[in-house]
Amino acid sequence: MAGTINKVILIGNLGDDVKMHYFDDQNCVGRFPIATSESYTNRQTGEKVTNTDWHNIVVRNGLAKVCEKYLTKGDKVYVEGKLKNRQWEQDGVKRYSTEVQVTEMTMLSTKKNAENSNNDHQNKPATPAKSVTPEPEENDDLPF
Repeated sequence: MAGTINKVILIGNLGDDVKMHYFDDQNCVGRFPIATSESYTNRQTGEKVTNTDWHNIVVRNGLAKVCEKYLTKGDKVYVEGKLKNRQWEQDGVKRYSTEVQVTEMTMLSTKKNAENSNNDHQNKPATPAKSVTPEPEENDDLPF
């Protein structure tokens, strides 16, 4: 392989609300943890075992503002980005952190949306879904 790639895709749940940091030049950074879990059944004991990994997520500027507005602890998200390692010294001790710098994010489920849809169902009578008929395709000269 001629080049290298640094790409991460995660689907997980927020472990905390988004923490925002605003700068003087109108830029901002949001940080939050995401938990991903893996479950299996132990063959000897028959017990279900769940392993959870925590990932430090970093979002910037417009995406950070969207996350701050719509995401809360427990929400499920899809994030795509790259790994970035940081190191610093605190009280004479070197510290290390690995972060996922997000370039794309999709909200899969949010508590705010779930609460609103539950309230909507309680306050509004059920209405049948409207069927949508696709418009006929135009005849063109494309072979596919």
